[in-house]
Formats: sequence, C-alpha cells, structure tokens
Amino acid sequence: MTVFSHEAFADHEQVVFVSDEAAGLKALIAIHDTALGPALGGCRMYPYADEEAALRDVLRLSRGMTYKAAASGLDLGGGKAVIIGDPRNQKTPALLRAMGRAVERLAGRYITAEDVGTTVADFAEVRKATRHVVGLPVELGGTGDPSPTTALGVFYGLAAATRHRWGAESLSGLHVAVQGLGNVGWHLCRLLHEAGASLTVSDVDGSLAAKAVATFAARTVAPEAIYAVDAEIFAPCAMGAVLDDETASRLRCGIVGGAANNQLASEDHGEVLRSRGILYLPDFVINAGGMIRVASERDGYDPDLVDRGVQGIGRTLLAILRSAEADGIPTQAAALRLAQARLAQARGGRAALAA
Repeated sequence: MTVFSHEAFADHEQVVFVSDEAAGLKALIAIHDTALGPALGGCRMYPYADEEAALRDVLRLSRGMTYKAAASGLDLGGGKAVIIGDPRNQKTPALLRAMGRAVERLAGRYITAEDVGTTVADFAEVRKATRHVVGLPVELGGTGDPSPTTALGVFYGLAAATRHRWGAESLSGLHVAVQGLGNVGWHLCRLLHEAGASLTVSDVDGSLAAKAVATFAARTVAPEAIYAVDAEIFAPCAMGAVLDDETASRLRCGIVGGAANNQLASEDHGEVLRSRGILYLPDFVINAGGMIRVASERDGYDPDLVDRGVQGIGRTLLAILRSAEADGIPTQAAALRLAQARLAQARGGRAALAA
C-alpha cells in the first residue's frame, strides 16, 4: 500500500498505522495540517473492504477537517482516525482503550471524538487512556452528542441558501430529499419537518425509513432512487463521495447541502453541479456545527458562544455563494479559497515568528 503517491494524499503531516493484536485493533490516524492548531477530528469505525479503502477515507476526511476548522474560524487543524472493523460486533472496551493509547502517543497533536460507528459513550472508554478527546458524555464534563448541533448548522445553511436562491423566507412548503437517517440525518429531518418542509428519505436500514414515514409523514424510496427524486433540496447525510458522474447527472434539485463529509467524489464534480445549475453547499462549511460544539470543550463549554458560531454557518455560506457567483467559479472552489487564505495567513505568521 502506497501513501505518498496515493491520489488522496495532500501533503499530510503525519499518517500513523496502529495495531494492537491483543485488543483486535487495526486503525489509521491521519494528521493533515496543524498550521492553525492541533488536529481535531472524529474516530470512525467501519468494515472497510480493505486497507486501501481505509487509507483513502482517512486521508480525505482529515483534509476536509482542516478546511472545516479554517472556514469556521477555529484555531484547530485537521485530523481523522479510522478503525477497520464492524462496530456492531467487533467494538469492545479493550479496543477503545487501545485506540485511546494510540491517540495519547501523539502527545496532543491529534484530538479525537465520535464519528460514524462510534458513540459519545464509547469515548468515556477512550478517555481512560488519553486526555486528548472531546465530545465526551455530559457526566464527564463533555457536551454530549454533537449530532443535533451538526444538524442545526445544516438547517441554518439550507435556510440561508434557500433565501439566496429563491428569496424564500423559510423552508416551509419545500420538498427535501434526505439521504441517510443516522443521528445527524434524523435530527435534520426533525428540524425540516417542524419548519414545514415535506420529506422523501432513504436509508440502507429499512426500519429507520419506516420510522421516518411514521414520525415525519415522509415518503421513502430505495437508497439508489434518492438521487432522482424531484425536490428543491437534496441533503446527503450518509457516507462520502456520493456525487460522481453518474449520480450528479441524475439529480433533479436546485440545492445540494447535507451533513455527509466529502460529498463530491472529486473536486471536478463541483463544476458538474454548477454547469447543471445546481447550487452546491460545500460540506466542510455546512456540516461544521458538531466540530464547533466539541471544540468548545477545550476552553470550557459556552452554549451561547457555540450557538453564535453555528448560526454563523449560514453567513459564511452566503459569503461563499456570492463570491462564487461574482467570479464564475464552483462554490467548492470558493470555499476552498476562503479556507486556504486563512491557512496561508497562519503559516505566514508562523514563518515570521521563526525568522
């Protein structure tokens, strides 16, 4: 397996391969950039098809976290961890503690948190082996599950984009197709339903889709059919790289914005969406609410400050959308330009101090 020549490698500062045979742990930790501060990013547990798939995921996810922190104004870098395994039957306290020990060996360069396949409760176990963890249970001084805050940030972002695109003052009466009914997707459906939007949903877990029908009066379609739903908004809230040549061509919406990370299979697909007249809301901007929340644990949780930060997601998106329109570029490119400018400023300041 190659790292430096991997197509997803983007000058990552550090990639660590972790093994603990006694605990059954095989994992990777990627630190992409620490120009703004220590790398923060969740720890995902997923039954990857092979090690190459895990490497690709951790490289892409850690890079996205760098830009998420930069665009959100956080003094943090980007990192991510992935555990290779099925969280339904391979996750154990010993494995979680072993992961904590791996994080601790990095001496604070990487701060971990919950992600797909892990829970806030799991990190009470991880915390036994490392101080470098956020998103802890409330009883341990943490902020609990960040999923509702991530969903709220997505909701604010969709509302801002809707005003920008159609001049609508609310999401009431709009049709939203939601892909994925995990923690964030479910909370987003609740917010959309309460705002008066109609929902079409899909999930690989049919029981969740059925529950959404009963709870939100949603319509449900098969997972592969969600792309072609005729709706104002498509909200990807499952895994990444879902927008490729084939799926992007099937979309029948005006806005794409959701909680999934790395929604574009490649940066080129931002231009594909733009050419089709679809307004793409860059994922690392719109889904930053959870990061804003768990990052606050480092300095003492201030709910008012977090709320202001999450509300700011809508304002940041509006600035990006206007910049993209003015310069005739994809919104993804405009968002990357914003994040990279902040990173360049931080690196310039660091270089000046070292001179």
